[in-house]
Amino acid sequence: MLEAVVENMNSFGRVAACGVMSEYTGSLRKAKLDMVQIIYKRIRIQGFLAFDFMNIYHQFISTTTQYFQTCKIKAIEDIYYGVESIPMASVDIFRGNNIGKKIVRTRGANELSLAENLCSSSFVKYQCK
Repeated sequence: MLEAVVENMNSFGRVAACGVMSEYTGSLRKAKLDMVQIIYKRIRIQGFLAFDFMNIYHQFISTTTQYFQTCKIKAIEDIYYGVESIPMASVDIFRGNNIGKKIVRTRGANELSLAENLCSSSFVKYQCK
């Protein structure tokens, strides 16, 4: 993924890197950086940890909730159903086989997801324009 990002970036672009779960497990998928492209385009790559920003966590939750409610951002969720799907969902996370937030729904189908809880009751997933 990172290779495609660097290839398509503008000069002086910036990359914020956080959460490379598939890299933690010795996965066969490793990020390969094209240093010539990075130098030629003068790209800046900086890693960060979520814990670096705990002092603004409450502000983040407030702002993010507003953005969900007004459809300024949309949630992408990779949902698995049932307790029996927990092992496969976990394996997929470590393999990097997910897009968005991985969710295992163990409650009834009428329960709301994270995005649905943050948004108004009239929110329909992926219908924001």
